[in-house]
Amino acid sequence: MKCLVVIDPQNDFCPGGALAVEDGDTIMSSINDMMSVHDLVVLTQDWHPTGHSSFASSHPGKTPLEMVDMPYGPQVLWPDHCIQGSEGAAFHADLDISLASAIIRKGMNPEVDSYSAFFENDKATQTGLAGYLREVGCTHLTMAGLATDFCVAWSAIDGAALGFAVEVRLASCRAIDFNGSLTAALEEMRAAGVTLA
Repeated sequence: MKCLVVIDPQNDFCPGGALAVEDGDTIMSSINDMMSVHDLVVLTQDWHPTGHSSFASSHPGKTPLEMVDMPYGPQVLWPDHCIQGSEGAAFHADLDISLASAIIRKGMNPEVDSYSAFFENDKATQTGLAGYLREVGCTHLTMAGLATDFCVAWSAIDGAALGFAVEVRLASCRAIDFNGSLTAALEEMRAAGVTLA
């Protein structure tokens, strides 16, 4: 069974959003097209509480894109984004959510960020996605969404490590790409056995 996993197609990651990815809104129609040719569609949704520890505003004197050390490792600080229940956290209006079988919300723990669809950034706390996919018999995952170099890449690498065959459709992703993050993410995905299409 083949599953399409759409990573964080949310307003805050699109132009005009709090953490906008350039042209992030332009991938929605191609994602919609992919939905009908997959057996299952799963959407992920960043779903942060107010004052999340990954927000620069939670660290006096820090600004977005600075790094801090957290108990689980280095953490990029972000603008406040995808606050639970906010318009920014909502799925983009151009996305057809009617074919989604499940929505996996992540980043809810105020002390730990969560890029991957499978694990929080502590690399130990699971989101439940792997169990769900195995339960329904999914073996092949196609991934698309936002952003290529963070949540898509972490999800793809974790999916491959968990034994799924993972393909990332780069044309249906967009990247933040700061300080060489996109090149590094592409190399890491290839090294992990992810197919880049």
